[in-house]
Amino acid sequence: MLRKIRIAAAVLFFLLITLLFLDFTGTLHAWFGWMAKIQFLPALLAVNVGVVLLLVVLTLLFGRVYCSVICPLGVMQDIVSWFAGRRKKHRNRFSYSPALTWLRWTMFVVFVAAMFAGVGWLIAPYSAYGRIASNLFAPIYAWGNNGLAWIAERMDSYAFYSVDVWIKSLGMFLIAVVTFVVLAILAWRSGRTWCNTVCPVGTLLGVLSRWSLFKPRFDVSKCNGCKLCARNCKASCIDPAAHTIDYSRCVACMDCLETCRRGAITYTMRRPERASASQAEGLRTNASRRRFFGVLGLFAYTALRAQEKKVDGGLAVIEAKKIPDRAEPILPPGAQSLRHFTAHCTSCQLCVSACPNQVLRPSGRLMLLMKPEMSYERGYCRPECARCAEVCPTDAIRLTDLAEKSATQVGHAVWIADNCAVNTDGVTCNNCARHCPTGAIRMVPRDPGDPQSPKIPAVNEERCIGCGACENLCPARPFSAIYVEGHRRQRII
Repeated sequence: MLRKIRIAAAVLFFLLITLLFLDFTGTLHAWFGWMAKIQFLPALLAVNVGVVLLLVVLTLLFGRVYCSVICPLGVMQDIVSWFAGRRKKHRNRFSYSPALTWLRWTMFVVFVAAMFAGVGWLIAPYSAYGRIASNLFAPIYAWGNNGLAWIAERMDSYAFYSVDVWIKSLGMFLIAVVTFVVLAILAWRSGRTWCNTVCPVGTLLGVLSRWSLFKPRFDVSKCNGCKLCARNCKASCIDPAAHTIDYSRCVACMDCLETCRRGAITYTMRRPERASASQAEGLRTNASRRRFFGVLGLFAYTALRAQEKKVDGGLAVIEAKKIPDRAEPILPPGAQSLRHFTAHCTSCQLCVSACPNQVLRPSGRLMLLMKPEMSYERGYCRPECARCAEVCPTDAIRLTDLAEKSATQVGHAVWIADNCAVNTDGVTCNNCARHCPTGAIRMVPRDPGDPQSPKIPAVNEERCIGCGACENLCPARPFSAIYVEGHRRQRII
């Protein structure tokens, strides 16, 4: 029963977190966005003391339950390992192996150094899964949706609508592919090798789990030496010869409890007293059930429902343009500054997946490598949308309300006279001024001495917020006649 409860909770968490990256409507974030915020590294970077303490207390009580239930990357490895175990020759395939302590701590030190260098997201578990979900799973989900939309259209139904499917960053896509392949191979062959040798969160929680109150324990008097527990331990942490368990590597999956046919392993806070097999089984089942319902209660109290803000869509298909050469990147509104953003962003890609206007994409700049930046070839940042701030689990993007969003200056517009249709084609155009939400652009005579001369745009940089409406809606091709230059530090105007 204990293992079944753990699997049910893990599957629920995995499906809902995955859907956060796949749901392009933004509906699920209002209900389940808290699941991203209780991931260990996002909570740590957001200085969310309550969540961090909750995870620490959870580990000190029940072991590495976080790794077996909450972490989507860990659950994904369990799914791959489960499929491998369905093959007859892969059953009972694991065996005890000593801990590679030196390698675990070396990777932890490398991770800490990488965090200071701004590239720690490469091995952070939540970020790694975010890249896999948004780059590999999301396109498949969108293609399935488009197929349903095609069928519905022919049945005169509008229950579904088509969405664009495109690679936002080739570099990020390749990293996601490599990460998925490496993790899948390791999980297929060796179970939780990544979690117990590479993952920095696993190493840190492994230290705490040594002193956890409840943990799997041996009753030597009942063990017959069959070694089934070790052969089914995907963490390779059970030494059947010595009747010991390396709790720093145990992920509390409870597989050993169900595998042992003699009840020699129990999940308890003390060594079980001598009792009959039926009595021991009954006590273990009842106690296990109560403990895990208690764990689920702890999770439930962290759920905070956020109000969903409405957007007007921004999903119209627009002909692609070429990206202008910006001297400074455009950070999402609420990022505050380049320094603050790079220090808190985990590159999980959740905001990129959630953006309904398709203006966020992974950056290729060295200073922002694979972190989100804005570009306006497919849409513009609508003042009434704050989806990126709503879903960000680390507060790297933070907005108090839509009024702050509308007043946050992320950059300013720059007019390029040589690209403007007024100069190149001799036609009248005021698209940029007509669509500017802040009135920062007005049309003035090209010749100041002749009021009847063709009118060209003039930008008031103090009023411009850098939303990109002018750049996106400019009819000039392949480069817009007006584009947004980013600011390193955002300000409220």
